[in-house]
Amino acid sequence: MNGADVRAVVMPGVRLGGVSFVWRPWIAAVTLLLAAAVFLLGCLSIGVGEFPIALPQVIATVLGGGERVDRFVVMDLRMPRALAGLVVGVALGVSGAITQSVARNPLASPDILGITGGAGMVAVFLVTVSGGAAAAVADSVGLSAAALAGGLGAGLLVYFLAWRRGIDGLRLILIGISVSAVTEAVTTWLLVTADIRDVARAQAWLIGSLDGRSWGEVRVALWCTLVLLGVVACAAFQSKPLHLGDEVAAGLGVRHSAVRAVLLLCAVLLAGVAVSAAGPVPFVALVAPQAAMRLARCPTPPLAASGLVGALLLIGADLVARTALPVTLPVGVVTAAVGGPFLVYLLVRANLRQAG
Repeated sequence: MNGADVRAVVMPGVRLGGVSFVWRPWIAAVTLLLAAAVFLLGCLSIGVGEFPIALPQVIATVLGGGERVDRFVVMDLRMPRALAGLVVGVALGVSGAITQSVARNPLASPDILGITGGAGMVAVFLVTVSGGAAAAVADSVGLSAAALAGGLGAGLLVYFLAWRRGIDGLRLILIGISVSAVTEAVTTWLLVTADIRDVARAQAWLIGSLDGRSWGEVRVALWCTLVLLGVVACAAFQSKPLHLGDEVAAGLGVRHSAVRAVLLLCAVLLAGVAVSAAGPVPFVALVAPQAAMRLARCPTPPLAASGLVGALLLIGADLVARTALPVTLPVGVVTAAVGGPFLVYLLVRANLRQAG
């Protein structure tokens, strides 16, 4: 236990009726600023296109005003894409914050732990394997639901393999990397042996994209994310003592194994929802919690700020992908360009810390 961990738990408390919580003014201010930045960047992204709309007009339209043509362009044509970026970014940011907090390692994210790899493997299997039961499942359940099931299966496999009278962060990451390698190998084999037309469709999905999102897809992802965030918020009240160690948490009356299992299950499901809505967008779940932790000056990734940073990163990456080059790129290309160097930075920093 160090000073940072103690400050994470022992802070001034506020009680409102039967509810008590810790009040951290700086974190609250950062969270509000991030929320405002997400709103403004989302409106800016909505206004960019073949029919450009000024930012004040977009804000007025989103708030219920605007002319008829602006409402059609904003609400019917462009809002689903922007809202998909918000939902997917929040889901990935919170999922990464949970996994990094539970594992106590900045490298723990759905990308590293094989969750997105499992979702992608199942989706590619359904896309590339034609006929028979696979085609029937793809037609009846849909690619998004299959990807969600694949992510959940991979996450549960990692959890059960890493369980040894509890969860050790290093063991969780090592097993996650192994499962991720297996899923990537299977995905590559499916792509190599499949028809070239199916490969093109699968590759477009594997990169991660917000293009062509419909209101139906966004509503499903939004409601699933809201329900999971509600469960995470309830479990988060008992998760703070976990940073002090299992023995201290047990002494405070916290069922650390159950709380950790619930949080990890929610993290897996949030990552699965994000992948089912936009494909396996890389590195958002890795970068967002670390950036939020530095902005909020916290010893562990803050959940709300991590989700907002994830949304900010994804909406910004989508805006860059649509405007930076003459050719529109999938959003996953931009997030990979940002997240790859950040992963190298984390690895170098970890090596320097061990050497020191």
